[in-house]
Amino acid sequence: MAGQLLLGLSILVGVHELGHMLTAKYFGMRVEKFSIGFPPKVVGFTKGETEYSIGAIPLGGFVKISGMIDESLDTEALSKEPEPYEFRAKPAWQRLIVMMGGIIVNVITGIIIFISLTYIFGEEYITTKEVNKRGIVAYPLAQKIGLKTGDKILKVNGKEFERFNEILSPDVLLSDNSFYTVEREGKVFDIQIPSDLVGELGKEKDGFIVPIYPFKVGKVVKNGNADKAGLKNNDVIVSVGNIPTSYFHELQEALIKNKDKIVDLKVKRNGGITDLKAKVDETGKIGFQPDFLRAMSVENFTLGQSISKGTVTAFDIIFLNIKGLGKIFSGKIKAQDSLSGPIGIASQFGGTWDWERFWRMVGLLSMVLAFMNFLPIPALDGGHVMFLTYEIVSGRKPSDKFLEISQKVGMVILLSLMVFAFGNDIWKLIR
Repeated sequence: MAGQLLLGLSILVGVHELGHMLTAKYFGMRVEKFSIGFPPKVVGFTKGETEYSIGAIPLGGFVKISGMIDESLDTEALSKEPEPYEFRAKPAWQRLIVMMGGIIVNVITGIIIFISLTYIFGEEYITTKEVNKRGIVAYPLAQKIGLKTGDKILKVNGKEFERFNEILSPDVLLSDNSFYTVEREGKVFDIQIPSDLVGELGKEKDGFIVPIYPFKVGKVVKNGNADKAGLKNNDVIVSVGNIPTSYFHELQEALIKNKDKIVDLKVKRNGGITDLKAKVDETGKIGFQPDFLRAMSVENFTLGQSISKGTVTAFDIIFLNIKGLGKIFSGKIKAQDSLSGPIGIASQFGGTWDWERFWRMVGLLSMVLAFMNFLPIPALDGGHVMFLTYEIVSGRKPSDKFLEISQKVGMVILLSLMVFAFGNDIWKLIR
């Protein structure tokens, strides 16, 4: 997980800083350093006027442009008259383009990734009709809002929907007054979706709702309890003890009830029934990955459709971040429940390598980084954009001393946010 995150961040930081460097060089500014990762330097070389390097701390990067007050806080040269090649000597509109360069490249990168994924893989989904053959499994958080295992969700916000994943669409979860229309034992009624549900989902370990699935045994963990018991790929576990396990959630419930115990398994194999004994660990697992027996649908797209759909997908991430940030500031959801730092993000990459998932996460992070960098916080690109916009509109440039102090304040804010994000991730792991 950590390796995938570091690779993804290195790619995104590289293209972001490349955007700053290329626009700066285009306008004749001197770029002193280009670094992926923060010091100390691990390896590097100098070409022309620029030193290129890789830093030991792979959580960001930077471009040092002559005559610019940045995170290095190197202001010694600012006491002299500006040289023609310095950032501060250039017109405000050129400086604005340079500061927007990284954000623009991140947006372009995100769009290209989502267009490519849409064209290559299409969209795989399970239909609502397929799910409603059996209904849903309601985990504790879903039960808390009124759902029950076996419920069939017919509509979201009064509208019928084709794809099951629309139930958990961020657009639905982040909207006010959302509701599910549910069928239970022949009765149809509405269940309100709490405005803070998206925050609760962020800290819930058990999940929310999943379709009720029949299953068979997939990959068996080598030397795990299931392997030692003799369980094999394609086996169907019929019961645990005297508890029938036709569906995966029934198996989960039966195993959790028998934590740290040896259980009797009845397994359907090659048309017959085999009796096995397996040790259940302290988490309620025996050591295999389920292979769900479900009918998946795939929608493929032409290149033209992929360009349109991929672009919309990319910008939807920014719009949802804006909506989510608004809910945090309004107090409807808590920051600690909805924000993730590097540890939380790494977990989203998964424990095994999957190219589609990797690039989907990189595309998402590219758009999120573009959005976060555009926030008007000194030390971020958005802070520079804010001051340059003021200069262009008013015709007055903020003093170098003001910019230096603002940069220091911005660094304190960013370091505080980093500490909060790391601490919040650790708290989520240990609670």
